[in-house]
Amino acid sequence: MTDDEGGDVSEATVVPEGAPCWCDLWTSDVAASRRFYAALFDWEAQEPSAQFGGYFMFTRHGVPVAGAMGDMGVARADDQWKLYLSTPDVSTTVTRAEDAGARVTVAPVPVADLGVQAVLVDPTGATLGAWQPGTFAGFSTRGEHGTPAWFQLHTNAVTSAVEFYRRVFRLDAQVVADTPDVRSTTLTSGGVALAGILEVTVPTARWFTYWYVDDIDVALARVTSLGGGVIDGPLHSPYGPIATVSDPCGARFKLSSAS
Repeated sequence: MTDDEGGDVSEATVVPEGAPCWCDLWTSDVAASRRFYAALFDWEAQEPSAQFGGYFMFTRHGVPVAGAMGDMGVARADDQWKLYLSTPDVSTTVTRAEDAGARVTVAPVPVADLGVQAVLVDPTGATLGAWQPGTFAGFSTRGEHGTPAWFQLHTNAVTSAVEFYRRVFRLDAQVVADTPDVRSTTLTSGGVALAGILEVTVPTARWFTYWYVDDIDVALARVTSLGGGVIDGPLHSPYGPIATVSDPCGARFKLSSAS
């Protein structure tokens, strides 16, 4: 994660522990991803930073909304989006996570004065980042076109996932549905809904960011015209239509709209 959205440390500390605060893309084709997301979400692709290994920001109206980077030497990009959860102490979070059965793939590492990051694989197999804010708290705009609307973990082990995020990130859990057809839980902090966990039969658990778009039909047509794919949807939900799509490199993400 690089660059500064204009916030300071005092602003960063108001982000609740466990709140989704950032997401970035590890892409096998940087040029194609820059073109695709800029055209789809009206994002501006900033210049890659040599200081941070080619990492760059996507911004919207000058405000950071996501990050991305390409292959890292011999490490080839997996074409996946990664969600980061905020923590006031990433070292403590990593210790809790290991005690709770997670695997640490990137130990805590400072990113200049922006913050400290770590990367984990939770006990259900989902990859996520932990971010201790310094001068950079993460994204600050929600619910507008091209910004995050919601975050949800898809896993076939809801009970284990809920216990992990409660224990490691000190989140509360509210059961939304618990039937043979649907098992869904909302993770909250101070009564505020932060993210969801949905039981889905999947080979690999995965966190999804739902990106808000003004018109989902227009967005889906744009996805295909830009070389991406529509995997499912639009499906109707109590919160509006949603769809699963992929970019030209196969990275999957969600679209959400109010109508």
